[in-house]
Amino acid sequence: MRPEVTIEPFRPYQVPLFLALAAKEGWKCGQWEFDFLLENFGQGCWVARHNQHVAGFVTSVKYGKSGWIGNLLVRAELRGQGLGRFLMEQAIASLDRAGTETIWLTASRSGRPLYEKLGFFQIDMITRWRGSGDINSRKLQQGYTLEMVEELDQLGWGDHRSLIIRKAAEQGTVLSVPDGFCMVQNAGGTLQLGPWCCRSLPAAENLLEQALTMMGQGDVFLDVPDSNGNAAFILRKRGFTPCGGTVLMYRGASPAYRSQLIYALATMGSIG
Repeated sequence: MRPEVTIEPFRPYQVPLFLALAAKEGWKCGQWEFDFLLENFGQGCWVARHNQHVAGFVTSVKYGKSGWIGNLLVRAELRGQGLGRFLMEQAIASLDRAGTETIWLTASRSGRPLYEKLGFFQIDMITRWRGSGDINSRKLQQGYTLEMVEELDQLGWGDHRSLIIRKAAEQGTVLSVPDGFCMVQNAGGTLQLGPWCCRSLPAAENLLEQALTMMGQGDVFLDVPDSNGNAAFILRKRGFTPCGGTVLMYRGASPAYRSQLIYALATMGSIG
């Protein structure tokens, strides 16, 4: 990396700049996500400067034995100069220092070659689905325990991820049945389903109906593992259509990943 490029911690006052750049890319993310990241793993969130001007960002977060890298964003006019790799190396090093065994990320087609060079392997594909809620919304009774939610999420991802589960529950709405749960979130003005985990197809269908009834009319998005065929089946039945996709990749120890339990990620790709 050339001497005119420097690295510094990602600071809260820089979030509006990131969100403005992300909006130009068509990304769906909100302020709460960065509050969460900077509070819980600020040592893994970085900003690169080129000739003293902000040139790019990356974030990471650690759960139990796994972590996620996301929000890798380099200014369009500065791409192709190695800044993306430089930022990724910083995030990987941060997670390695924290004792992370498995690192996850979702990659665009253009970003995939870089991640493969850094030791990441494909484990699945992720499709973003778009649908709409019901015209006549109503409130639903919620009965759940965070322990039950965390246990089922852990079965799907092979790690204890209480940090993101508790944050999503705090800022969203949790719906549950005996064999599953689903959260409804407002992510920067976008209605999102997820995290969503279920042990059975009937439980997943029940939760989807509950969620769409509660949300009311408007666009709804969720990111779903392609290898969970049941998820695609019930989403198509309810009129959802694919509107984008990424590659789910990992680096390090092979994870105990059970995609048949995972009906939607917790966020739009950056936190898991």
